[in-house]
Amino acid sequence: MTKVITGFHSIEEKVRAAQKQQNISSIQIHFAKPGPRVKKIIAQAKDIGIQVFETDEKKLDEYVQNLDKSLQDHRGIVMIFDEDSRNSSNLVDFDSWVLQNSQNDAYENERKTVVILDKVTDPHNVGAILRSCDQFGVSLVILPEHNSANDICNNEVIGRTSAGASAWVPVSIVNNLVRAAEKLKNAGFWIYGADAGGETLGKISFPEKTCLIMGSEGSGISNLLQQKCDSIVSIPTCGKIDSLNVSVAAGVLLYELFARQNI
Repeated sequence: MTKVITGFHSIEEKVRAAQKQQNISSIQIHFAKPGPRVKKIIAQAKDIGIQVFETDEKKLDEYVQNLDKSLQDHRGIVMIFDEDSRNSSNLVDFDSWVLQNSQNDAYENERKTVVILDKVTDPHNVGAILRSCDQFGVSLVILPEHNSANDICNNEVIGRTSAGASAWVPVSIVNNLVRAAEKLKNAGFWIYGADAGGETLGKISFPEKTCLIMGSEGSGISNLLQQKCDSIVSIPTCGKIDSLNVSVAAGVLLYELFARQNI
């Protein structure tokens, strides 16, 4: 199946990912009237052997016509590839990851931050959270197999909203978040659920191994998963509406964790 990517960040990251995997045989880049940013991408693509074709705006419009409306602004460049060629090197096996981070002495004192997304179904939110995870050094993002926007390899909204971070942030897809949380606890992680009415963010001293659970904006964190939390953490706010968007809340919490770890 042929896939189309738009957006400077997303295309740049896919070029970098293709170079890392040496997986370029079925990737093409089509462009029209290149500006400085497009020229830079073209040069990078040519350097690693990706096929590059000059065309016109009308042809680019045809390539993107079946994409989501938010993705049709190609800005003069698109990437086309077979679905099987899409980078998935950042998809990791959860059990193997936990085993490595619980039994290997080299990781004993290394700071780790894990993010669990519970029923976050909007791909825009997932993409934005992945972007924050990339910027603030998250070690792993865990998504449920069901009731989630988890198709990070093929969902163009996630790819573009994440500004390409969906190609790099380590992600595990699991069939049971509760069991995943239990395994993390057994591996030495402390579990914090983000929700209103919890302990104020500034009063919590986060340990070296921290897992942060973000729930859906509608129903929050599921009851069974909340029972696995060591504490519920809240962001102090002063607005008149109920709460922050889940991706904004994740960004605030992850920045706080990152800032404390790097002081």
